[in-house]
Amino acid sequence: MKRKDRSLWKEIVRNKSSYFFLLPFMVVFILFLIIPACIALFLSFTQYNILEAPKLVGLRNYTQMFLYDELFITSLKNTFYLALITGPLGYLIAYFFAYLISQISDRYRNILVTIFYIPSMTSGVAMAVVWKVFFANDSFGYLNSILFNLGIITEPVQWLTEPDLIIMVVIIISLWMSLGTGFLSFLAGFQNVNKEELEAGRIDGIKSRLMELWYIIIPSMKPQLLFGAILAVVNSFRVGDMITALVGFPTPDDVGLTVVLHLRDFGMTRYELGYACAISIVLFIIIFVVSRLCFRLFGERES
Repeated sequence: MKRKDRSLWKEIVRNKSSYFFLLPFMVVFILFLIIPACIALFLSFTQYNILEAPKLVGLRNYTQMFLYDELFITSLKNTFYLALITGPLGYLIAYFFAYLISQISDRYRNILVTIFYIPSMTSGVAMAVVWKVFFANDSFGYLNSILFNLGIITEPVQWLTEPDLIIMVVIIISLWMSLGTGFLSFLAGFQNVNKEELEAGRIDGIKSRLMELWYIIIPSMKPQLLFGAILAVVNSFRVGDMITALVGFPTPDDVGLTVVLHLRDFGMTRYELGYACAISIVLFIIIFVVSRLCFRLFGERES
């Protein structure tokens, strides 16, 4: 152990300049991520309301969450439902449009990239305000007005009050907002594909764009695919602000209740911070497990 410690210390001293440049990031990472996460983990085993000192309650918050909190179970189901649809579908849509745009000349590509990336530059609340006008429940809503003019409907559709329609609207907006950083990473991956490998593939018998995509482009884009998958997972599980801005809180029949909104309800409305921290820990574990699956799927495998 002593020899290993000495060799490790010599390695640190040898690369001290690298650690010096990493120091600002490490300080911020520890102060604003590691320490708050450890505090949240501790508070998840306590009863804490800001005004009084935390009281240890063991696993009571977790047992209450899974055995007695029906709204949490509802929020968990809603979150997984949205994530299973918007995560993979948004991922595929971003990849599809990145591939199409990568085939266009540079002159028009930058314009299209800007158009597709703009939705991700705005917050979910801002996007919800714009879409709220489009899906307004009265006849002045853009979608209802279009359907009226086409003679498809005779009375306004209640897009933002009917539970079945609310979830459809949330999915549409989430997919629209999915064309963001992941989309740019895919586009960068397409631009960095080795042209010599494509030419060698054509010589070896690859005769179609589909074969070229499957055998050459996708394997060479593993880092971008992994990055986009992690972003898709995180974004699909943290939906909350957009739903509140769109239909308010609580939503009809709790159809729009997600884990993030349930956490915010206990943390910022009821000030039951111990229980809110327990919810955040469960959400973190879910995102971590799904992210690890993405690493297994898209990560580089050692030969």
